[in-house]
Amino acid sequence: MKAMILAAGRGERMRPLTDHTPKPLLAVNGQPLIVWHLKRLAAAGITEVVINHAWLGHKIELALGNGKQWGVQIEYSAESPALETGGGIVKALPLLSTTSFLVINGDIWCDWPLETAFEVAATMDGKANRTLDGRSGARAHGAHSSQVNTLAHLVLVNNPAHNASGDFCLNTGGLLQSEGVPKLTFSGIGIYRPELFQTLPLNESAPLAPLLRQAITQTAVRGEHYQGAWIDVGTPDRLLELSQWLKNH
Repeated sequence: MKAMILAAGRGERMRPLTDHTPKPLLAVNGQPLIVWHLKRLAAAGITEVVINHAWLGHKIELALGNGKQWGVQIEYSAESPALETGGGIVKALPLLSTTSFLVINGDIWCDWPLETAFEVAATMDGKANRTLDGRSGARAHGAHSSQVNTLAHLVLVNNPAHNASGDFCLNTGGLLQSEGVPKLTFSGIGIYRPELFQTLPLNESAPLAPLLRQAITQTAVRGEHYQGAWIDVGTPDRLLELSQWLKNH
């Protein structure tokens, strides 16, 4: 399967660190944050990687090249201006595949086992997938009805202090709900079917959350609650926190 690392953000909360360095290249315990992602992807057997960029994107390409030194093959999706998460994925779709793909926010760190994505993607690709306008494909022999409509699988984590109210609910059947309690936080790691993005126009800014909430109303989004290490590296303080955590582990 292929993976996409989202790296197009300006990193306003990281200023002045990001005034001259794109956020994915900020050092964490001796190496750029995005390199941690590349190494973990390679170790999991995911070697085809797409990286989108906007702010100082040329520096990302210069630093990472084709990814060979980390055991991956990188392709780039340049944006000008940045298209937000949904718009960025739509622009990159030609570089991804017609099957499910993994997407990781470039400004997080998480030890969720990336090899799990293969099993999740196989489940999503092996069953019929209903598009957002209600069309259905042929159902695979023996497919369980609870998996038929899956267009997205999100990794959810415990709510951090900076997102105490959470994002989504996860019911006992593994389906996401927009409302209810308790809510969990979206980690920034997801596996998606290309059909999820079919309603978004090309080269236009579009957030991901409304698209997910629309799919949730059609019971098309599943998820899991991961309780391992995770941090949203959104501020200088949390960057230092992550560096310290990695030194200790």
